[in-house]
Amino acid sequence: MPTISSSLDGMKIAVLVADGFEQVEMTEPRRALDHAGAQTQIVSPLDGSVRAWKRLEPADAFEVDVPLKNANADDFDALLLPGGVANPDALRINQKAVAFVRAFVESGKPIAAICHGPWTLIDAGGVKGRKVTSWPSLRADLHNAGAKWIDKEVVVDHGLVTSRRPGGLPAFIREMTTMFELAHEVAIH
Repeated sequence: MPTISSSLDGMKIAVLVADGFEQVEMTEPRRALDHAGAQTQIVSPLDGSVRAWKRLEPADAFEVDVPLKNANADDFDALLLPGGVANPDALRINQKAVAFVRAFVESGKPIAAICHGPWTLIDAGGVKGRKVTSWPSLRADLHNAGAKWIDKEVVVDHGLVTSRRPGGLPAFIREMTTMFELAHEVAIH
């Protein structure tokens, strides 16, 4: 069967997670990216596997493709930051995770963050002067970090797409894929 060229063929996307990420906020965007031809890899401070949550209950475990200690942002074209409360809270106090995210911010590579995912961006210096949205409880944190928080389903601002909650996944996935496609087109031409 012949291969069909897709819009993200050859694009490598890091999915940075720790235990406690909201499962659907990782699996649905990842499925869409893989379907579009991207190569997604779970990057985590944990070796072996990482545990998702469904709301406040433990859910499935996923194999870590690249332990954070071996990850290099230069090896990836874009970054996906799922939410869940425990996940970004653990990432934002991990110096290697913050440095990994900061490398994407400083290089201008596209970043997609949903729900509590933007928390890690605060510590990586990725929200100052940017329009963002998030789970409502992050509004003050993002505002205090210099972001303009907007209460919308999805917000796109200069290579950063953010969304509020799992209910916004269709819009988040659409905008994330479009942004990643544009970045990929520029990179390959």
